[in-house]
Amino acid sequence: MEDERVEKLNQAARIERLNQAALGGYINDFYNLIKEDVKILEHIDELPFVETPLHKVASARETHIPFAMEMLRLKPSFVRKLNPDGLSPIHVALLNGKTQVVHWLLKVDGDLVRVKGREGMTPLHDAAATEDHLDLLVKFLKVCPDSIEDVTIRNETALHVAVKCKKLEAFKHLVEWVRQNKSKKTMLWKRKILNWKDEEGNTVLYVAVSTNQPKAVRLLLDSGPSGVDINAKNLEDHTAGDILVKRQQVEYSISSMEMTEMLQRAEVTKCARYLLSIVLTLEEIRLLQVDKWAKISDDRRNVLLVVATLLMTVTYQGLLSPPGGLWQDDYNPGSNMPNATKPDYRSLNETAPYLQNIAGTAIGVRFYFFWVFLLTNTLTFMLSYTIVLLVIPSGYFILRIALGSLSLCYVASMAVIFPIYFLYTYALVLVILFFFLLFTHYLYLQYAFVSKGIIEVRVRPNAILECYLYFNKVV
Repeated sequence: MEDERVEKLNQAARIERLNQAALGGYINDFYNLIKEDVKILEHIDELPFVETPLHKVASARETHIPFAMEMLRLKPSFVRKLNPDGLSPIHVALLNGKTQVVHWLLKVDGDLVRVKGREGMTPLHDAAATEDHLDLLVKFLKVCPDSIEDVTIRNETALHVAVKCKKLEAFKHLVEWVRQNKSKKTMLWKRKILNWKDEEGNTVLYVAVSTNQPKAVRLLLDSGPSGVDINAKNLEDHTAGDILVKRQQVEYSISSMEMTEMLQRAEVTKCARYLLSIVLTLEEIRLLQVDKWAKISDDRRNVLLVVATLLMTVTYQGLLSPPGGLWQDDYNPGSNMPNATKPDYRSLNETAPYLQNIAGTAIGVRFYFFWVFLLTNTLTFMLSYTIVLLVIPSGYFILRIALGSLSLCYVASMAVIFPIYFLYTYALVLVILFFFLLFTHYLYLQYAFVSKGIIEVRVRPNAILECYLYFNKVV
């Protein structure tokens, strides 16, 4: 027992010497301690809450990045370890103003922005609460955009924290980032963030109104009519407008009147909100499908290529050998060619005249079911063509030219099998196919740009609807 007690005292002394070496950045002293106890880092790592050497580097007067790099190389788990105060090394560096250490830690692992410390606070929450490092606030969001979704134990986002701490500049940076963010996919995601509710069911707008911050309210409402839900209710069934009504009953204030006017102008009719929700939903479904194509796995890509290629082959062959076959010779009602096959469709209509037929044209073109076959066959071919175009990896330019040529061959084959007296019908089908090809290539270009990060996938409400929303505001 005595030996164990002595060993624990010696171990504690070595850990203290290690912390002193960390404060001074003495790598040689650190390795001298390793010689005394090769498991000294393991002893520290075994503790659930402990002041690691990285915490010491983050709180030291001088920055010792080489020592931190050596420590992190040997024990990567230290970077997420919490000290007895519930803070990780990046929390400590941020609170002590060690921006160089913070930047270095972000280079090591950008997800450190999402490390939760005491009360679930992340470095992004701390930056929003202090407003001392707005440059780091922007850096956090750039390195790890998903950190905007992190919440505290009170279910508060960084937006909630900034408003509750009355840090207007930090709040402004956050709102503008959410509005202009290009890393996320849809406007509905932005609505989700801006209308997030804390443990009491309060949105950011509700908190801004209840704490009498008209500038923060204006920032939220300027995010557009599709951004903030001004009628959201908390757990007590109160809206932001209800707070203003109660406040005005007690006392009159210019700020309350200003916020009331802003909320009234932001109010839209129920019809407009309903139309907007429909547009946003349809747009999100379409663009999420584009994003889904951009992230398809190799196995699914191979399966789709095989199936789509098979369908293209079958449908193209079906066009070349349509139901009913093709005329093998020519016939003209005005000639007396004894060897010509005389088509007779008057069983359907006794008064119908004999029509001219040309060798190589479809026999069944005069029947409705032939058109059903032709339309469904063409639709299957074009959809399969679209799938192949989308799932082929980028860079195969010659193959894409070949696919485009194949689609033109399909259209040309249709021109051959159509009799001349169905010219107008064929022209209509040709126009439809032309616009379908345009849409297909537009879809491909959008997919290609999304997969390469050139454009963002986001919902853009129709301009007419935006005008409708604007002119239906309640003044």
